[in-house]
Amino acid sequence: MNEPIQDRLVTLRRSLHRHPEPAWREFATTARLVEEIRAIGVDELAVGPDAYDPADRMAVPDADLEPWLERARERGADEALLERMTGGNTGAVAVLERGEGPAIGLRVDIDGLFIEESDDHDHDPAAEGFRSEIDGTMHACGHDAHMTWGLAVLEAIKASDFSGRLVVFFQPAEETSGGGCPMAKSEFAEGLDYLLAIHVGLDHPTGEVVAGIEKPLAMCHVDATIEGTSAHAGKAPNEGDNAMHAMGTAIENAYGIPRHADGMTRVNIGYAEAGSASNVIAERAHMEAEARGETTELMEYMKDRLERTVRSAARMHGCQADVEVVSESPRADSDPELQSLVSEVANGVDGIDRVLPAADFGASEDATFLMERVQRDGGLATYLIVGTDHPTSHHTPTFDVDEDSLAHGVDVLVETIRTLEHQHPVARNESER
Repeated sequence: MNEPIQDRLVTLRRSLHRHPEPAWREFATTARLVEEIRAIGVDELAVGPDAYDPADRMAVPDADLEPWLERARERGADEALLERMTGGNTGAVAVLERGEGPAIGLRVDIDGLFIEESDDHDHDPAAEGFRSEIDGTMHACGHDAHMTWGLAVLEAIKASDFSGRLVVFFQPAEETSGGGCPMAKSEFAEGLDYLLAIHVGLDHPTGEVVAGIEKPLAMCHVDATIEGTSAHAGKAPNEGDNAMHAMGTAIENAYGIPRHADGMTRVNIGYAEAGSASNVIAERAHMEAEARGETTELMEYMKDRLERTVRSAARMHGCQADVEVVSESPRADSDPELQSLVSEVANGVDGIDRVLPAADFGASEDATFLMERVQRDGGLATYLIVGTDHPTSHHTPTFDVDEDSLAHGVDVLVETIRTLEHQHPVARNESER
């Protein structure tokens, strides 16, 4: 690792791509990040429970952690680090303290997805030997590129004469909206003047940059379990309380929740299971759903009515429902002042031929927790997009990134940080810190 990250962006990204780990299981990923960060040399490095309060985490799996921990151990991960990450406390925060100047945060996400990566010869990771080595798991959203950016920016700022404070959040569990909240509540988010979050692609081609997203949807993940009474479906169906029937009613009624006059709302039941055999009245049913809204208030409207719908359907069929909000994230828009600055910077970066000041996001992101925290405390935040030519959409088995975009992202971020250092356009009064 003596070779600078800037000279091995592609190699690093491909190495991370080969070893994806899903939310709260990023043990080997975190260990690799820590190894790289230690080689760079920072003033403070916090891992897992030192980076946030574990109690603030959301969507932490009840099981399935140990196999991932053991796999990281087999790959040679530092045992002391694995001990710190027990219970799924993954992720890290790296801090550079460089004297007087603005406090700037950079957030990158680190988790993979439960998707089997294509082994088709037309899929570059398969053809060039860096396809995921973990069955059923894949970096199908570009988080391998995001981590590469985070490390490369940290290295570049460390090597410069930057004056100020840089905090890089290597955030776990973005895909389940579980990691943004604890990082936003942590001490490391306190007093930030600026927050930069970044994503690759999102249907923007190589050479294009969006300086800041607008209108991300607030969202929540909701799990519901319905308990009924089993009975013989032929001999005594009247003695049962059909949890499957109750779930069917809940699903149908959920899609009938009235939309709101104040803006866009969404609801979806993405997973459902029930029953054991054709001749048994189902005594248990489970469903996983989500609700979204154009604003946080509209999401709350949909969430409340979804919960009410499930409970009412259960009662209608003599059953009981346990409804749990597994995770959620608010809406937070990019600040125009920061969008303008990023636009100016990106227009001067080699390889960038088109800059969009803003674009509607249309999806959800738990980076909004950090954005909201910084904005509430008087700072500015933006969520920018660095375009990449991806052959298929995000969250598909053949997703990939154009590796030319790796250097684009580093250059845009580093130049934005240095410009904020020198211009510091929204310096706050000490009373606001």
